[in-house]
Amino acid sequence: MISAGDFRNGVTIEFENSVYTIIEFQHVKPGKGAAFVRTKLKNVKGNGVIERTFRPTDKVPTARIDRVEMQYLYLDGDFYVFMDNNTYEQVLVPAENCREAMKFVKESDSVKVMSHNGEVFSVEAPKQVILEITETEPGVKGDTATNATKPATVETGATINVPLFCNIGDKIKIDTETGKYDGRA
Repeated sequence: MISAGDFRNGVTIEFENSVYTIIEFQHVKPGKGAAFVRTKLKNVKGNGVIERTFRPTDKVPTARIDRVEMQYLYLDGDFYVFMDNNTYEQVLVPAENCREAMKFVKESDSVKVMSHNGEVFSVEAPKQVILEITETEPGVKGDTATNATKPATVETGATINVPLFCNIGDKIKIDTETGKYDGRA
């Protein structure tokens, strides 16, 4: 149990029969009346965001989120298939739960699969990946003085903006949290 006065960003709680992560909180001490804690909570399974107010003495149970490193094997229809590196057990995760995180992950890459009470709800990609550009327009010589970019498709099928000097076959680093070009590999 955690009291509302101890809330911090990133803490995961069980509230109203669901699991939420605190994405924003503010301790408010008005001139009149009792202090309270205003929060924004993100539903980890449904991805909705709600705003709730708590008294600082309110207690809510903390949720235990298991993060297990697994290897991405393949996409099977509407499910991504992952394998636990320790037990070799395969886990099916619905594509709608992790499609955004899987944009920059290729087969045999390691990811963190997150679950609560044995129910898998999300996948966390590595912070940075190295992928090869498979499709882009050639850059125009002498056009690199500005910070101009062009769209490029990488080997996973995702499209990002890259500098003009990047060409087909180049390996680039991509920040998976922002989905942006992070340099040459």
